[in-house]
Amino acid sequence: MSRLLHISASPRGDQSTSLAIARTFTDEYLATHPGSTVDHFDLWDGTLPEFGPAAAHAKMTVFAGGTPEGEQADAWAAAVRTFERFDAYDRYLFSVPMWNSGVPYKLKQFIDVVSQPALVFDVHPETGYRGLVTGKRAAVVYTSAVWGPGLGAEFGTDHQSTFFEGWLRWAGVGDVTAIRHHPTLTGSHENERKQAEERAREVARTF
Repeated sequence: MSRLLHISASPRGDQSTSLAIARTFTDEYLATHPGSTVDHFDLWDGTLPEFGPAAAHAKMTVFAGGTPEGEQADAWAAAVRTFERFDAYDRYLFSVPMWNSGVPYKLKQFIDVVSQPALVFDVHPETGYRGLVTGKRAAVVYTSAVWGPGLGAEFGTDHQSTFFEGWLRWAGVGDVTAIRHHPTLTGSHENERKQAEERAREVARTF
């Protein structure tokens, strides 16, 4: 039995291609993994805490071996709760549309909230960072409308998957599988969508 958490970064609801492909994945996953569960964390649902001055000071307090107090303690507790919600699963599905060659800011906010010392990572002065989110698997749906593999820089640059997969591996998630939908401005959206959905089903069956 496994527990899958779908973390979605698109605010477009039924109009979102990344969410639709993710639903194809979760439908196939549930059909082929009896007894497994799938939960959804919509990063736009209002439950993701801010990571502002109090949280930043709390992080540095923890780095220094101290205990956050007052407003800092409240901000730190919110970050820890978000991490615990994330860490409770052994499988992740992320649906990530490309925004301005990168990822939606809510996904970056999520990363900044959960990426805390002794939770997502630790660091040693001689050996550097060590990711603590180990023994997990992740599948990522990447979508874009203009950028596509093989196109020149005038159509954008892929800071979407390079940034996000870099974060996953830095955090300790070593098993990462991509599902891509990049029809570009001149490609066949319908054909690319069918291929992406079939890829999603294929990955889900053995995930």
